[in-house]
Amino acid sequence: MGSTGKPSKTLRIGVDVGGTNTDGVVLDPSRALEPDKGIVAWHKAPTTANPSLGINDAITTMFQTAGIRPEQVASVTIGTTHFVNAVVERDAARLAKVAVLRLCGPFSKHAPPCVDWPDDMRELVLGYHALLRGGLEVDGYPIGDTDDDEIRTQCAVIRDKGIRSVVVNGVFSPIDTVERQEERAAALVRAEIPGCDVVCSKDVANLGFLERENAAILNASILAFARKTIRSFQDPIKRLGLDCPVFVTQNDGTILSGDMAAKLPIRTFSSGPTNSMRGAAFLVQSELDEDMMVVDIGGTTTDVGLLLKNGFPRQQAAYSDLAGVRMNFSCPDVKSIGLGGGSIVRNGETLTVGPDSVGYKITEDALVFGGKILTSTDCTVLGDSTVEIGNRELVKGALDSEGVAKFKAVVKRKIEKIIDTMKTSPEDLPVLLVGGGAVIAPDELKGASKVLKPKWSGVANAIGAAIARVSAVVDTVKSTESKSTRQILDEICQDAIERAVANGASRPSAKVVEMDVLPLPYIANKSRFTVRAAGDLDYSRTEFTTLHFDEASAETDVQMDEYEKHAKSAEKKEKSESKEDFDIDNYKPTIKNRVWYVNETDLSWITIGCYILGTGGGGNPYSVMIRLRGMLRKGDVVRVVSPDDLPDDAAVATGGHAGSPTVGIEKLAGDEMTEAQVELYKICESQPTHIIAVEIGGGNGLQSMIVGASSNMDLPAVDGDWMGRAYPTKWQTTPVVFNERSPIWSPNAMTDGNGNVVLMPTATSDHQVERVMRAALSQLGSSVGFADPPVSGAECKRWAVEHTISQSWRIGRAVAKARKSNRVDNVAETILAECGGPEAGQVLWKGKIVGVERTLRMGHVYGECIIEGADVVDEDNAAEVGPTLSKDTPRQPQFQGKIKIPFKNENIAAIKISQSVVDGEVKETEGEVLGLVPDLITVIDAQNGEAIGTPEYRYGLLVIVLGITASERWTSERGLKIGGPESFGMDHLTYKPLGKFVKPRSVIDEFDVTV
Repeated sequence: MGSTGKPSKTLRIGVDVGGTNTDGVVLDPSRALEPDKGIVAWHKAPTTANPSLGINDAITTMFQTAGIRPEQVASVTIGTTHFVNAVVERDAARLAKVAVLRLCGPFSKHAPPCVDWPDDMRELVLGYHALLRGGLEVDGYPIGDTDDDEIRTQCAVIRDKGIRSVVVNGVFSPIDTVERQEERAAALVRAEIPGCDVVCSKDVANLGFLERENAAILNASILAFARKTIRSFQDPIKRLGLDCPVFVTQNDGTILSGDMAAKLPIRTFSSGPTNSMRGAAFLVQSELDEDMMVVDIGGTTTDVGLLLKNGFPRQQAAYSDLAGVRMNFSCPDVKSIGLGGGSIVRNGETLTVGPDSVGYKITEDALVFGGKILTSTDCTVLGDSTVEIGNRELVKGALDSEGVAKFKAVVKRKIEKIIDTMKTSPEDLPVLLVGGGAVIAPDELKGASKVLKPKWSGVANAIGAAIARVSAVVDTVKSTESKSTRQILDEICQDAIERAVANGASRPSAKVVEMDVLPLPYIANKSRFTVRAAGDLDYSRTEFTTLHFDEASAETDVQMDEYEKHAKSAEKKEKSESKEDFDIDNYKPTIKNRVWYVNETDLSWITIGCYILGTGGGGNPYSVMIRLRGMLRKGDVVRVVSPDDLPDDAAVATGGHAGSPTVGIEKLAGDEMTEAQVELYKICESQPTHIIAVEIGGGNGLQSMIVGASSNMDLPAVDGDWMGRAYPTKWQTTPVVFNERSPIWSPNAMTDGNGNVVLMPTATSDHQVERVMRAALSQLGSSVGFADPPVSGAECKRWAVEHTISQSWRIGRAVAKARKSNRVDNVAETILAECGGPEAGQVLWKGKIVGVERTLRMGHVYGECIIEGADVVDEDNAAEVGPTLSKDTPRQPQFQGKIKIPFKNENIAAIKISQSVVDGEVKETEGEVLGLVPDLITVIDAQNGEAIGTPEYRYGLLVIVLGITASERWTSERGLKIGGPESFGMDHLTYKPLGKFVKPRSVIDEFDVTV
């Protein structure tokens, strides 16, 4: 605790209530440029069970130290981990049962609420759910109107169950500005169940139906606890005589009013790292005006985030995961490694630092404090005579000079590695070191233009809370048919600024700090716009001064002790341990009499493989996997047979899903795929005996198993497909390549799942089928199920790319193995081994995405991804990968330079970029072609081994680019014309195979048990 200077008339108090410590700071913003940064007082003390006591102690101590009077305080802003901890700890005392009302019409029935949650979380939180009429298409047209009587009926059920928290979630509700279906339904629920909490999903998160619903459910579950907690924050403010607004920080570095935090507590999740980042930036604001990396080193972990020039942290690209629950609300992109002041150091053949730590026991266990465990703090004291921590004499002789040098090299390499992972471009960035463990970090780091350790960095989180701003986000889909993208963007920017002002920002300071435009594939003249605006709080406004709670929910005495942690049962641990013990090497799928009966393990591996074979396209198979997994759990039988076993007169159907991935994440499938099959066979002469996937890549790779499941058409799925990958059009299929008859894909059927059917009994060509169906697709909500006519068993054996379900299974198994052995850095080589060995393909590149461009042409997203060569080896496993390097021997990346990957929904090529200097300027030209269609060019996340689709490409991702030789079905002259570079408008490139095609090994052949 300490103080400097005299207070001014408008002081801001920041308090960060952490799991271990409660930090406080009093700040005078008008003196921010002075040497003391306007910091009038600061305080650090252990967090108390009742947070109000800790807050009261912090503020009282700072007032006394600096002689501050209550009337000088303009605001109090509090950061807290209380709400996120309630979820992480699965605390039944703090989590209430929730009922979910979906406005979805016939859609999403196969993925009920909480379908992808851990079992214990779902049992704890989900009390009831119902699927009701309502929802919108992507263009805002209603799927159907809501039914007030239907909503009232469900309210009666919820009321009888005693549930007091309700979520209303409508399809495409974030873009619903006209129908206002969620708001109308919520008003009905409040009228029918007086005093209940109702959460509209659109208030919580943006596009992404399941993920938004998940976030809304968690938010609803902690509402009652949030009200009590926010009230406990308010109590000390009242006791101290402060007449000022109380705010709570949210995870994007801005503030919520106490009222809003009590309604949307989920927005406070992960606000701690954001506060630290913004607090650190404030401490060096006079020195830096650019993007900066903030490295927060604590006792156990190091958290690293990129603070953008606009003063806000970079946000995660798509999804976040909390306690096993997948969500899509805004969250700072922070990566953590096991390195801190308490990290345990072991000096064996290879010196290691962490990831385990003595944690808060450092003052007992570290050598400098009289303990017996060598920690990174001890080694730092040994290696730097200027560091005064503990008793230096107690650590003498623990390491020799060579050992200290090794320690410094390991710490330096770990920090440099995590910084490089977070960077968005190869240019050096300033690095700010904060946190109590920052003393272990070196003063120079590779990739850092400068390294700064600002004063008061130990309370950077409280400073970040004190300076938090006000923001608003608009995320919507708009038509660009009658207005230009620029005009629409200007309108949305103005809307975002107005919302920020409405939230409390002063109008002169409110500005747009972030914007993004993403064209939507297969949807004419539609783009998704995301804009964030922020500004300083307008202190002249009075509506923030006090909290307002409904009288029915107010309590005169806030008792927080009831929420103290309780011991958890060991049951959950036993479940997770048994999962870890799963023996991948000895697992055998169930195959009897040459029929493969797919189970959940098989499904998880096939799903991973399908996305990798999708070569960036095909759509993320996650939601399809969730549906099929649910069917298996209900007892569905899913059969797969080898194409080798097909009778010549078999009738092999094809079916799947077509549409925009953006629609797919919001309007979840109904029964459109099976309905399309029913409609087609009303006009087809023969009934199907088997079914095959149109493409193995992406979500469609699983559709033959869904349509063929015992509760649907009860047909065995053929282990193969018509592409061996994913392609953007229907005429890019192997039956069209063989051209034995034309057209192949007529008659056909297409349904939207909402009663609309398109039949095409005849067609002049397969190109015409594609044109007509694409036109109809845009009028059917850009998401449909389709059914194509059956081919004979003999034709299937000649035309299909064989054993691709087996290939997906083997690829998924390879990824699972790599994860379990912590060798994801080697996953590409493991995948190649499963796909036929080194001759079947190549690891084309390893590095970091440093550039992404996208544009929309004729319904397809074209673009280019730039990847700079970099080392993707996890430094924590470096000792296993190769010999220990000295501090003077930096690890050289295996791939140097840059490549570009052009894509049209799917990746087309991997091309080396050549650089030359012309007239003093660096020019970039296309160099060596590393890989080219029809060979498979797939981008894999170097951190988890899974595929990254083209919509998910973003700056800073560490990736591995894998090339797999295409099936010989595609390498004929006609095959190359249809599926090679010419079909993508790249006829200036000549196809050369990556290697020799190796036919995928059949899982059925390997594991069959014939009775």
